[in-house]
Amino acid sequence: MQLIAAALLACGCVSLSEVADWPPADSYVAKISCLQSDAAERCEQIRAHWTGLYADAIAGRIESQRTISFCLSTGCDRAIVVLPVLGCAWRQVIAGSHNPKVNDADRANVDRYCGRHALDEAGRKNAGDQSQRWLTLLGVTP
Repeated sequence: MQLIAAALLACGCVSLSEVADWPPADSYVAKISCLQSDAAERCEQIRAHWTGLYADAIAGRIESQRTISFCLSTGCDRAIVVLPVLGCAWRQVIAGSHNPKVNDADRANVDRYCGRHALDEAGRKNAGDQSQRWLTLLGVTP
Protein backbone atom coordinates (compact mmCIF):
# COMPACT_ATOMS: atom_id res chain seq x y z
CA MET A 1 0.00 0.00 0.00
CA GLN A 2 2.80 2.39 0.87
CA LEU A 3 4.51 1.66 -2.44
CA ILE A 4 1.30 2.33 -4.33
CA ALA A 5 0.75 5.58 -2.45
CA ALA A 6 4.34 6.64 -3.11
CA ALA A 7 3.99 5.88 -6.83
CA LEU A 8 0.73 7.82 -7.06
CA LEU A 9 2.29 10.78 -5.28
CA ALA A 10 5.39 10.67 -7.49
CA CYS A 11 3.41 10.72 -10.72
CA GLY A 12 1.18 13.52 -9.44
CA CYS A 13 -1.91 11.33 -9.82
CA VAL A 14 -3.08 12.17 -6.31
CA SER A 15 -2.13 14.71 -3.69
CA LEU A 16 -0.85 13.94 -0.21
CA SER A 17 -4.13 15.14 1.28
CA GLU A 18 -6.05 12.55 -0.76
CA VAL A 19 -3.85 9.65 0.35
CA ALA A 20 -4.16 10.74 3.97
CA ASP A 21 -7.96 10.51 3.75
CA TRP A 22 -7.94 6.76 3.11
CA PRO A 23 -7.41 4.78 6.31
CA PRO A 24 -4.65 2.18 6.03
CA ALA A 25 -5.82 -1.25 4.88
CA ASP A 26 -4.52 -3.01 7.98
CA SER A 27 -6.74 -0.88 10.22
CA TYR A 28 -9.64 -3.10 9.15
CA VAL A 29 -7.99 -6.47 9.82
CA ALA A 30 -9.44 -8.22 12.86
CA LYS A 31 -6.98 -8.81 15.71
CA ILE A 32 -8.23 -12.32 16.49
CA SER A 33 -6.63 -15.42 15.06
CA CYS A 34 -8.21 -16.97 12.00
CA LEU A 35 -8.12 -20.24 13.94
CA GLN A 36 -11.13 -18.87 15.84
CA SER A 37 -13.11 -18.76 12.58
CA ASP A 38 -15.30 -21.60 11.38
CA ALA A 39 -13.61 -21.09 8.00
CA ALA A 40 -9.99 -20.52 9.01
CA GLU A 41 -8.59 -21.08 5.51
CA ARG A 42 -10.98 -18.54 3.97
CA CYS A 43 -10.15 -16.07 6.77
CA GLU A 44 -6.43 -16.41 6.00
CA GLN A 45 -7.07 -15.99 2.25
CA ILE A 46 -8.99 -12.76 2.79
CA ARG A 47 -6.26 -11.40 5.06
CA ALA A 48 -3.53 -12.35 2.58
CA HIS A 49 -5.30 -10.48 -0.22
CA TRP A 50 -6.79 -7.61 1.80
CA THR A 51 -4.13 -4.96 1.13
CA GLY A 52 -4.31 -5.53 -2.62
CA LEU A 53 -8.10 -5.60 -2.60
CA TYR A 54 -8.19 -2.37 -0.64
CA ALA A 55 -5.67 -0.69 -2.94
CA ASP A 56 -7.75 -1.73 -5.95
CA ALA A 57 -10.96 -0.49 -4.26
CA ILE A 58 -9.56 2.98 -3.57
CA ALA A 59 -8.28 3.03 -7.15
CA GLY A 60 -11.89 2.58 -8.32
CA ARG A 61 -12.03 -1.13 -9.22
CA ILE A 62 -15.66 -2.12 -8.65
CA GLU A 63 -15.01 -5.83 -8.07
CA SER A 64 -12.68 -4.99 -5.19
CA GLN A 65 -15.12 -2.41 -3.85
CA ARG A 66 -17.79 -5.12 -3.75
CA THR A 67 -15.50 -7.41 -1.75
CA ILE A 68 -14.44 -4.62 0.62
CA SER A 69 -18.07 -3.64 1.26
CA PHE A 70 -19.05 -7.27 1.85
CA CYS A 71 -16.20 -7.89 4.29
CA LEU A 72 -16.86 -4.69 6.23
CA SER A 73 -20.52 -5.71 6.50
CA THR A 74 -20.00 -9.38 7.41
CA GLY A 75 -16.41 -9.79 8.63
CA CYS A 76 -15.54 -12.34 5.92
CA ASP A 77 -15.15 -15.29 8.27
CA ARG A 78 -13.74 -13.12 11.06
CA ALA A 79 -10.84 -11.86 8.90
CA ILE A 80 -12.01 -8.25 8.94
CA VAL A 81 -13.57 -6.04 11.63
CA VAL A 82 -17.33 -5.71 11.08
CA LEU A 83 -18.08 -2.02 10.48
CA PRO A 84 -21.63 -1.84 9.10
CA VAL A 85 -21.55 1.93 8.51
CA LEU A 86 -18.41 1.64 6.36
CA GLY A 87 -19.77 -1.43 4.57
CA CYS A 88 -22.84 0.63 3.72
CA ALA A 89 -20.70 3.60 2.65
CA TRP A 90 -18.77 1.42 0.19
CA ARG A 91 -22.07 0.12 -1.23
CA GLN A 92 -23.18 3.71 -1.73
CA VAL A 93 -19.85 4.46 -3.41
CA ILE A 94 -20.48 1.59 -5.83
CA ALA A 95 -24.03 2.71 -6.58
CA GLY A 96 -22.95 6.34 -7.01
CA SER A 97 -19.84 5.63 -9.05
CA HIS A 98 -21.44 5.90 -12.51
CA ASN A 99 -19.56 2.70 -13.34
CA PRO A 100 -21.28 0.84 -16.19
CA LYS A 101 -20.76 -2.41 -14.25
CA VAL A 102 -23.13 -1.28 -11.47
CA ASN A 103 -26.06 -3.70 -11.53
CA ASP A 104 -29.37 -4.42 -9.83
CA ALA A 105 -27.63 -6.49 -7.14
CA ASP A 106 -25.47 -3.47 -6.24
CA ARG A 107 -28.55 -1.29 -5.91
CA ALA A 108 -30.36 -3.98 -3.87
CA ASN A 109 -27.36 -4.22 -1.55
CA VAL A 110 -27.65 -0.52 -0.74
CA ASP A 111 -31.16 -1.18 0.54
CA ARG A 112 -30.14 -4.38 2.32
CA TYR A 113 -27.06 -3.02 4.09
CA CYS A 114 -28.01 0.65 4.42
CA GLY A 115 -31.76 0.52 4.99
CA ARG A 116 -33.66 1.13 8.21
CA HIS A 117 -33.45 -2.55 9.15
CA ALA A 118 -29.64 -2.46 8.90
CA LEU A 119 -28.63 0.95 10.27
CA ASP A 120 -30.23 3.57 12.47
CA GLU A 121 -30.69 7.17 11.31
CA ALA A 122 -27.27 8.27 12.61
CA GLY A 123 -25.57 5.30 10.94
CA ARG A 124 -27.25 6.03 7.61
CA LYS A 125 -26.20 9.69 7.82
CA ASN A 126 -22.62 8.77 8.71
CA ALA A 127 -22.50 6.26 5.85
CA GLY A 128 -23.86 8.84 3.41
CA ASP A 129 -21.36 11.45 4.53
CA GLN A 130 -18.48 8.97 4.28
CA SER A 131 -19.52 7.74 0.85
CA GLN A 132 -19.59 11.34 -0.42
CA ARG A 133 -16.03 11.91 0.87
CA TRP A 134 -14.86 8.71 -0.80
CA LEU A 135 -16.63 9.49 -4.08
CA THR A 136 -14.87 12.86 -4.07
CA LEU A 137 -11.51 11.15 -3.48
CA LEU A 138 -12.30 8.80 -6.36
CA GLY A 139 -12.99 11.81 -8.58
CA VAL A 140 -16.69 11.01 -8.99
CA THR A 141 -18.99 14.00 -9.29
CA PRO A 142 -22.76 13.82 -8.82
